[in-house]
Amino acid sequence: MKLGAQYGYWTKRPQLDIVPTAIEAESLGYDSLWTGESYSSDAFTPLSWVGAHTQKIKLITGIAQLGARTPASLAMQAMTLDGLSGGRFCLGIGVSGPQVIEGWYGQPFGKPLTRTRETIRILREIWERERPVVSDGPMFPLPYPHEAPNSWGLGKPLKLITEPLRSDIPILLGAEGPKNIALAFEMCQGWIPLYYSPERPDIFDLSNFIVPSDFEIAVNVTVNICENIEDGLLPQKAIIAFYIGGMGAQERNFHTELMGRMGYEEEAKNIQNLFLNGKRNEAIMAVPSAFADEISLVGPKERIAERLSLWKDSPVTTLIVGANNSSTLRTMAELLL
Repeated sequence: MKLGAQYGYWTKRPQLDIVPTAIEAESLGYDSLWTGESYSSDAFTPLSWVGAHTQKIKLITGIAQLGARTPASLAMQAMTLDGLSGGRFCLGIGVSGPQVIEGWYGQPFGKPLTRTRETIRILREIWERERPVVSDGPMFPLPYPHEAPNSWGLGKPLKLITEPLRSDIPILLGAEGPKNIALAFEMCQGWIPLYYSPERPDIFDLSNFIVPSDFEIAVNVTVNICENIEDGLLPQKAIIAFYIGGMGAQERNFHTELMGRMGYEEEAKNIQNLFLNGKRNEAIMAVPSAFADEISLVGPKERIAERLSLWKDSPVTTLIVGANNSSTLRTMAELLL
């Protein structure tokens, strides 16, 4: 099992410690450093900054939102960063949700599965450079139809000018729903679950998938080394409450639905209602400790070492640890590496 360091995205203010964090993670033996995006800092720019100051740690977007870019733009960014870093880049992608895609990017969210499949296919064709890229898909027709409204009728198929350092840049898919998870195993080199419980692997039945030996299953795991478990779970509960209540609409929130499929449907709806009614502290306290505990590593160092055995026995290949605490990064390296 490998370790990744999750830097995430900026919150209220710019976070400028990413380079020393990455250098320390690399020196400790961490395999990868991850960045994200929501409606804050983007996922690519910080990795460029890190890549210039490190030598071997992998650089991974976890995740880049598909609604933010066309497939061609995404392919160019990935190819450029992979070339600059000497082949250390991996592209983690996901559809995000309708609240962000339609509210922030001004793009329709309809048919997210079709959008994902089409994007991955175009990415591969661009990087392979076998011919000018043509796509007749409904989401990203290439070239843009001459007869379409506002078209100048001058578009023509193009081929990427640059020969990529790698034509097979790994793609990892952030997926929560069953169909999207199946797509990750069908077309990608890795899967990024949102919540994963090593105690209950049956929640995600992977027996129907052909899993290559080098397929990545990379899970973000909140690690809090502390004496009091209940107090230590509060940061994880706050994150869960925010995603269940705030990262989606009441009528459709993928995270709420996932928590429901994991056996906490009533609790998830209660958290969402409290959060959306402005009762954020109550929403946090409504998160079941059992749920928060099984998807995280919280407690004294000895308990975390014991619970790590569950993760080692699971299909998970990479634990992604929050990168905002050097002591935690060092302890996890000591316990696992």
